[in-house]
Amino acid sequence: MNEQRNPTTRQNSAVTVIGLGPMGRAMTRVLLRAGHPVTVWNRTAARADGVVADGATLAATPGEAVEASGLVVLSLTDYQAMYDVLGGATGSLAGRTLVNLSSDTPDRTREAANWAAGHRAGFLTGGVMVPAPMVGTEAAHVYYSGRGELLDSHLAALAPLGTPKYLGEDPGLAQLMYQAQLAVFLTTLSALMHATAMLGSAGTRAAEALPELLASADSIGDILRAGDENPGAALDAGEHPGDLSTVTMMGATADHIVETSRSIGLDPALPLAVRAHYRRAIADGHGGDNWTRIIDGIRGPR
Repeated sequence: MNEQRNPTTRQNSAVTVIGLGPMGRAMTRVLLRAGHPVTVWNRTAARADGVVADGATLAATPGEAVEASGLVVLSLTDYQAMYDVLGGATGSLAGRTLVNLSSDTPDRTREAANWAAGHRAGFLTGGVMVPAPMVGTEAAHVYYSGRGELLDSHLAALAPLGTPKYLGEDPGLAQLMYQAQLAVFLTTLSALMHATAMLGSAGTRAAEALPELLASADSIGDILRAGDENPGAALDAGEHPGDLSTVTMMGATADHIVETSRSIGLDPALPLAVRAHYRRAIADGHGGDNWTRIIDGIRGPR
């Protein structure tokens, strides 16, 4: 995982970008700055005005956009949108590489790779792990999976978008990593809003609450890494030593959050979901184990 790849194509190869939401526009501008000729297409053509003014070429049809480049980057709502857009241009796909950076499920991603192969096109799955304003910055990175030689052959064009991290041949891997990262991200956002609402019930303004809550969120990684040189190694070994924090202790805290939320009239859906993880572990006889034992219930029957 996260393998380093070696570019083999010329630096200024042509690239097509299909889908000009904030992410698609950001990627187009990064590619233009890197010296690549960029052809674009979007259902609403007016969205291309800004990037065309920056030097991109607007294609009249998806087929024309595909034919303009050997590398076609898709930034769409989901994978169905790829079929909707390219369904009438399948005759132009042979010999080209599709890099789909859209969000969907790993299974739909694998189906899409097979669909592309059926039209003699290469296919890479990608997950951009920064918001649009950060594309092309040092903080940006992009997970990829699919045939490694495809990534190698287009690395010179893809690298400017963000540091490429290659996960393996399975097209679903990058999508799975993307969804896993978003599971952390979206859950954290909901937790921040729930906590802000809790404090707001006592009159604390969001402008006062969020800085404190964000500091807590920022510290979670340091807390989990403290005294653990290899985070996750104990999980892989099936070890859950309860010498610092136990399922029972954390479960009691989860109970208190539910009770507090209900007492001040908040929607308890999020804390109830969290509490359910601890209650299941306790019911399974793991109250004395480390809180990480909740992963068993999350994994479900095996």
